[in-house]
Parts: sequence; structure tokens; C-alpha cells
Amino acid sequence: MRGALFIDGAWRDARNRDVLPVINPADETIIAEIAAAGADDIDDAATAARRAFESGWGRTRATERAAFLRAIAASIVEQKAALSRLEVLDNGKPLPEAEWDIDDAAGCFEYYAELAEGLDAQQDEPVALPDARFESVVRREPVGVAGQIIPWNYPLLMAAWKVAPALAAGCTCVLKPSELTSLTALELAKIADACGLPAGVLNLVTGTGPIAGHALSNHRDIDKLAFTGSVPTGRRIMAAAAQDIKNISLELGGKSPFVVFADADLAQAVEWILFGIFWNQGQVCSATSRVLVERSFASRLIDALVEQARKIVIGDGLAPGTLLGPLVGAAQRDKVVHYIERARNAGVKLACGGGRPAHLDRGYFVEPTIFVDVADNDPIWREEVFGPVLAVSTFDDEAEAIRRANDTPYGLAAAVMSRDIDRCNRVARAFRAGIVWINCSQPTFTQAPWGGMKASGIGRELGRWGLENYLEVKQVTTYRSDEPWGWYQKSR
Repeated sequence: MRGALFIDGAWRDARNRDVLPVINPADETIIAEIAAAGADDIDDAATAARRAFESGWGRTRATERAAFLRAIAASIVEQKAALSRLEVLDNGKPLPEAEWDIDDAAGCFEYYAELAEGLDAQQDEPVALPDARFESVVRREPVGVAGQIIPWNYPLLMAAWKVAPALAAGCTCVLKPSELTSLTALELAKIADACGLPAGVLNLVTGTGPIAGHALSNHRDIDKLAFTGSVPTGRRIMAAAAQDIKNISLELGGKSPFVVFADADLAQAVEWILFGIFWNQGQVCSATSRVLVERSFASRLIDALVEQARKIVIGDGLAPGTLLGPLVGAAQRDKVVHYIERARNAGVKLACGGGRPAHLDRGYFVEPTIFVDVADNDPIWREEVFGPVLAVSTFDDEAEAIRRANDTPYGLAAAVMSRDIDRCNRVARAFRAGIVWINCSQPTFTQAPWGGMKASGIGRELGRWGLENYLEVKQVTTYRSDEPWGWYQKSR
């Protein structure tokens, strides 16, 4: 299987003919090749997107754009089985997770089709002015050409989060998926093409971040940069955007806390903590990887967590019953193992996991891992591991829990669990995070805003906020009076 670049409505190889291998993380075999775009390919894609925007897409009626989004959503649903399997082969996640993601991707296109249908009616929104001689209205117009760089943890879903609102707004796109997981993004381009999306409206370029991503971030024809990924890369993209004062949105990393009070239901606490850190192998920017548990409840909770973590079925994502697949690649596996070994060497108490599953001699697997009694200054507590590694510590009172939960450079997500809903709401208000869960962790809905504070990013995706990411607000003010303005030429 070989993927090419999709530029200006046509499939083609990279100009340099370079390719990159696609590796199945479950068995380390090469399953495909993708084109490795260079700066010239990025230039071609950005030029095509600019031409498509200026020649008509940016002026189409929103209801016309909605029809394309609905067609894309329907095609994703029709191809769910094939797309889900491809996602597992490319990313490694268990099949049930992949199926969930594909459903969400289709739902995202459907949702933004609905929002697009309401855009036309929102145009020329009147503004109340204190001077009756003037009339002012507000228009919402597309930003222009969007350069979109997405990560490898939710390949098709992250593409949907960016492409769907951009197309709904009337923007054209140059989408660069991660070089580790490009296969379903390539399928999305095929679907859009089959649905009749005009040439140049969606361009798909595969390649590495240092080459293709760098060229896209610095291209003169890109009006907006939308990025999801690591903080270091986000800093570089922000610096590139600053050169031309590009519109920018960043969804970056996290080290999210989960505060559990002693009155929490034990079974529910265990379930949501496990889901918050082991879903998608812990490769989730919002993963609640730091658990703060009230001291009197800690031993019961830790014992139950360890017992259930050891029961999680680990293996190939396509194997029935698998609930924890491999990490996405060798580099990510090595990074996670490094964090685990550093913590162990520093004397941090390992409660379970920490190694490769004994029955798996190939693939990028790491056992569900839990460290307890972790100090606040330990790297396993402060730094984003992005793997199936949970750090647990205890607290004595609510004020301490809030202080330590907020003691992080990140501010993406946080969770709190207690039977006392007033306390939950109080703690939720105190969290410095863009997403807060009460008595749960990780549920994500297309209709609600997604994004963080502090080093976790700028702007919000999803909901109407995701659409607003790709819209500019224009004021149009008209002088309606027959009376001369008379500032320089006084009426006689």
C-alpha cells in the first residue's frame, strides 16, 4: 500500500519522490509507504488552497458547504469498518476505541454541517449604535487558508476536528497529519474528492514535522495555523506565526489532576481513574495522569486500582478482548520506558506494571503502570509522559488538593470525584484548567469547547468555538443621514 499527496484535486508523488515507512506498532512490520512532502510540495498545496479560496469557496453559501460536510459524514459512516481497521493497524489502539473514534469523526462533520446551515442567517447582524445617523452590522467571514497540523493519537478524529469547522466557515485547508499515522487522513482526502469537493479546497500533504510542518508553518499563503501536539513544537509554530501575525490556535500538552475525596464511590473511582489514564494507552493530552486521593481513602483505592489494572487485556488492537494496545512507535515507547526507569531508579514506589508484557515479544507494548507516594517535584508527577503511567499521591484537605492540582505549568483538564456535589462544584471552580470533569474523566462531546489554559494552548476547538476559530468578524458601518457631516465643510 502506498499513499501519495492530494494537492489541487489530484493525487501525486512528492516532488523529491521520497517516501516514509508506515509501521504497525503491534508487530513492528512495515505495512505501507507514504510520500514525504518537501517545501516545494507545501508551496504547491498552499498555492492551490489560496486559489480555491479566492476563486469561489470563500464566497459560497454556507448551506452549500454544509451539503459537502454531510456527504463526507455519510461516507465515513459507510466506510466505518475499513477505516476502524486501518486506524488500528496505523496507530495500535484497540478496535473498539477506533470504532468510537470513527463514529465521532462522522458526527463532527455532521455537527459542523448543522452549524454552517445557520451561518447565512447570522450575517449582517445589527449592532445598536448611540447615533441614529449610522447603521452598523457585523459579518462573519472565513479567515482564509488554514494550515492544519495534527497528532498521531487520534488520526482521523483530529483531522475532523480541524477540517470540518474550517470547511464549514468557508476556509480552504492544507492538512498535514503525523508521519506516524497518515493512513486514515489519506482516506479522508479520498472521501472528500469522491464527494465532489472542489479542487484545492482540501489538500493533504504527508511528511515530517521538521520539513513539511516547518514549511507549512512559515508559508506566506497560510492565513491561519491550527496545531495539536507537544508544547515544544507549539512554541516553534507560534514563533513562525508571529512573523506574519498569522491567526493561530494551539492545543498542546497536559498533566491533568484527578482529585478523589474519601466519600467517593470506590468502584466508580477505579473505573474513571483507569479510563482517564489507560484509554488510548495513555496517549491523550488530557489524560488524568496525576491522582490526588484523600489520605484516609488512599490504601483502599490503590489496592483496587492495582487489582483492576493487572486484569486489563493487553495485545494487538485487532485481537478480541484487547483493551490496551501498543504505543504508537519505538520512539514513544522508549520515551515512556525512560520515564518509568528514571522513577524507579529514584526510588519512587512502583505498585504495578513498569515493563513489557511477558506474552508479547514484539510490538511497542508497555504494561499499565502505577506509581504511588509520588513527590510533587518528581518528573513522573510534573512532566507529560504520554503513556499508560499513573502517578498517585495523597492529600489531607480540600485546600491542599486544589493547590497541588494547580501546581503545574499545564492547564488543559482536571477532574474531581465526591458524593458531595457542592464540594465538586467548588473544586471545579478553583481548578485552573479549560476542561473540568465531575465524577468522571475524559468524556468529550463535539458540542462543548475543548482547549486549555497556561502552557496547554491558545483558543478552543469543538462546539461553536471551533467554528469561530476559522471566522473573522467584520464591522460594516453605513452613514444613513441626508444631513452633511460638516466637520470640515460647515453647512450654510
